[in-house]
Amino acid sequence: MEQAKIKLPRSAAELQGIPLEAITGFLDNLAAQSIEAHSFMIVRNGHVVAEGAWQPYRIEDRHMLFSLSKSFTSTAIGFAASEGLLSLDDRAVRYFPEELPDETSPLLEEMRIRDLLTMSTGHEKDTVPLGNDQYGDNWAKEILSQPVVHPPGTHFVYNSGATYLLAVILHRVTGVPLLEYLGPRLFEPLGISDATWEKCPRGFAVGGWGLSIAVEDIAKFGLLYLQNGIWDGKRLLPEGWVEEATSKHIDNGSDADNDWHQGYGYQFWRCRHGAYRGDGAFGQFCIVLPEQAAVIAVTSGTGNMGGIMQAIWDNLLPAMGPEPVVGNMRATESLTERLRSLRYDPPAEEAANPAAEQRMNGVVYRLEANSAQLESLAFSFGDDQVLVTMVNPRGEQRIAAGRGVWRESVCSLLGDAELKVVASVAWSDPETIKLTLRFVEAPFTFDVVVRPKEDGAIEVGMHEHAGNNDYPAISGSPQT
Repeated sequence: MEQAKIKLPRSAAELQGIPLEAITGFLDNLAAQSIEAHSFMIVRNGHVVAEGAWQPYRIEDRHMLFSLSKSFTSTAIGFAASEGLLSLDDRAVRYFPEELPDETSPLLEEMRIRDLLTMSTGHEKDTVPLGNDQYGDNWAKEILSQPVVHPPGTHFVYNSGATYLLAVILHRVTGVPLLEYLGPRLFEPLGISDATWEKCPRGFAVGGWGLSIAVEDIAKFGLLYLQNGIWDGKRLLPEGWVEEATSKHIDNGSDADNDWHQGYGYQFWRCRHGAYRGDGAFGQFCIVLPEQAAVIAVTSGTGNMGGIMQAIWDNLLPAMGPEPVVGNMRATESLTERLRSLRYDPPAEEAANPAAEQRMNGVVYRLEANSAQLESLAFSFGDDQVLVTMVNPRGEQRIAAGRGVWRESVCSLLGDAELKVVASVAWSDPETIKLTLRFVEAPFTFDVVVRPKEDGAIEVGMHEHAGNNDYPAISGSPQT
């Protein structure tokens, strides 16, 4: 999908009623919580008033949205309903004649598109396991075979399988993939280009996750909803859709202080403070604050999603006044410098081991079986960078790693899709070399720690930041 990028208008935050100290406080709050944000954008009164990306991440790069994708799938269903291609009260089973179990339960027969939208399918748990490759090729058949134990429309269970079924239904009634269908209706008018969406083995968009767009594109989507579906004076979203989609349709908890307990709409979460949002794992957010005429878009790689929202409620929300505020030159300089200095530094080289580098140079180490599915590892050491070669089931992955700087490559270490990765390498002590990989289009950062052993073998450990996961240490032996 190729179309012209459209940038939102920019304005000084003070002119839109936000003192700069509030934005600095928001950034301070994230830092105090050790939240790894990747990019953010604050929109007020239709203008971008603050934006930033932590280097090596960039504002213009696509980022995996994970479950924030669900809100886009819901939007596509809204378009299809307005075009008369389906009704929200259609029974879901009518769209899956070949995937239904031999005997369909009465509760399954009752399930409507509306119930898929509100995560009230009647299932007891999510119908898509974390390891969705367990499902083989026909995901819809597996999802529809799961027992429906509650009357649809009565019981909330967060269920990515429901959103996948919506994506399949959309494809079947329109005859085109979800991404292609949204192109002329949503992405092109908003100037969202280069969007990608992961597909299942049968070629359907996965719906509940898998969309990748840039942070400004997230902000545009939120602004379209804030403007009740109007863009540049033209109605894009169906009349009444925004209110219907973002209203509470079902209870999802009773804790008044929990932003995941405020009710659920059509693939949108209700929030405290009269706000609503789409969100995705590891801190991908599109938060719309209608009362403040504001949208906040965030991409991240953190397990502390609630901390991001709390930083917004504590710092940005109370500072949004109805009138422009007086500018402060010192605050302007401070924020400008702060935004310029946002970065994640490469690992610092605190030691060196030239002898070990000479022994390891060019050696291919065959690795023990491991959950990361790495088969071998090799280093080619240079003065300014190190070429790291890894082999996994998708083939040879060659990554340039800088010494004290980031180097960018493209690889398919995380899946079939090729993703940008920046890498750097350093000796953290004379016995340990640390390789850091930041997948700048995804939430994931990996530290790969390699310790050469006297017998010529190596020990490899790996830590993933966003999920705070440590992989079991494995050994590698020189390949003969």
